[in-house]
Amino acid sequence: MKRKIIFLLCVFYTSFLSGVGTLAEKNNYSDINIIEFGAKGDGKTDNTIVIQKAIDECSQSGGGVVFFPAGTYLSGTVFLKNNVTLDLHKLAVLKGIADLKDYQPNTSKKISFIQFDSVTNATIMGEGTIDGSGGNDVFQMGNNGSPRPFLVQLRKSKNIVIKDVHLINAAFWTLQLVENDGVRIDGVTIYSLNNWNNDGIDIDSKNVIVSNCRIDSDDDAICFKSSSYEGSLVENVVVTNCIIGSNCNFIKFGMSKVGFKNIAITNCVLKPAAESNFRFWEKKTESVTDSITGLNGIALEIVDGGIMDQITISNITMIGIQTPIFIRLQQGRPRCKECREKPVGSLKNVLISNIVATARSRIASSITGIPGHYVENIVIRDMIVNCMGGGTIDDVNREIPERESAYPDNWMFYTTLPDLSLRHAALPAYGMYVRHAKNVHLENIQFNLMQPDYRPAIYFDDAKDITMRCFKATQPLNGQELIMQKESELQIHN
Repeated sequence: MKRKIIFLLCVFYTSFLSGVGTLAEKNNYSDINIIEFGAKGDGKTDNTIVIQKAIDECSQSGGGVVFFPAGTYLSGTVFLKNNVTLDLHKLAVLKGIADLKDYQPNTSKKISFIQFDSVTNATIMGEGTIDGSGGNDVFQMGNNGSPRPFLVQLRKSKNIVIKDVHLINAAFWTLQLVENDGVRIDGVTIYSLNNWNNDGIDIDSKNVIVSNCRIDSDDDAICFKSSSYEGSLVENVVVTNCIIGSNCNFIKFGMSKVGFKNIAITNCVLKPAAESNFRFWEKKTESVTDSITGLNGIALEIVDGGIMDQITISNITMIGIQTPIFIRLQQGRPRCKECREKPVGSLKNVLISNIVATARSRIASSITGIPGHYVENIVIRDMIVNCMGGGTIDDVNREIPERESAYPDNWMFYTTLPDLSLRHAALPAYGMYVRHAKNVHLENIQFNLMQPDYRPAIYFDDAKDITMRCFKATQPLNGQELIMQKESELQIHN
């Protein structure tokens, strides 16, 4: 009897294992160890063909994991495919070959090291490193020089995850998101300071979450870009719990051909970049003395037409920045060679709160539109800024040019000092300059001076429907007014 029971159990167990095998075959998944597949992690061998074949076979079998054990794997362009996960061991380095011929264009004719092109359900994970070799001489082409490969580009893809990996030494932008729907970037470390245009994360997509990241980049660290008139709104985006370093803009809304809507940024620390090899702002702008500093902590720009609507930014602390807040609406470039009209979009419904900043230039925060086109519905509350100070009477009386279609940045309203060969960009206020703006509410704002200053804390010019409540600031020198205004409508409640 016992033998019969044992026999039946063996038959059942064998059938169960057979069923599991059948189930696996039905699921069609495939996990691949890249070494067993033929790759070599010796830092010398070109593994491009092997890696791509592994990804292709994994996807064709229904998806799975392509695992990279410890080692350094040289490769050219790698195209991710549907349902594939690249898993990098913490001692694995996927390293770009320093030769442009090894980088293949995607369907938009751009080149990247790691490319997602119309991919669904794909992931890069693990604690390993993707190294673009961007410091190599072959990629040193100067500011905006091309062609150079992006490190990682996601294009027209859905349900993509990038998690825990280290992205370093990009030859161009580090991580670019273009026209995707559903991207999660979590726990990623970016270090790209060895080439011009080393952006951190560029977001031109919708339904995106960026969280728990550490970014150190030469150019803009987190940059929202609406880069195509044929594209869609950059919308439904959350950025949270990040530590951000940059030699340019830390959090920026830049190219705005369609625009931005419904975006929340919170709980971020902004700090100086670890190194600066190209910018040297102290040699270009008169009031900048630090050898490493970024331009704007928060830069909100509509400069190509398009819209900005429903943006919230909160719980931000920043040091090592020249200007804490830069908000700018202006004329865009004509949309085609034959077009003459320069479009002007709209910038409205922005809430900025819980900000602590130490500024490292005399270029104050600003909210500016252009004549006939106003920035609207801006609320800034619960903010402390330690301002550099040092402004003069001449700065108070200085005529600020409109520069309706100049390149937008904190120094854009400059005049040149021939004897110093520097830009003089100090605005007529030490804390905030507001021009061509409507329905602006400032509440519980504090401006402190680190050096005496002749300028008022705030200067309003053509500012309508302005409300201030609970405002505190250091008194300027020589009995100057704390708040100055020109053709503006103010209500002050303390």
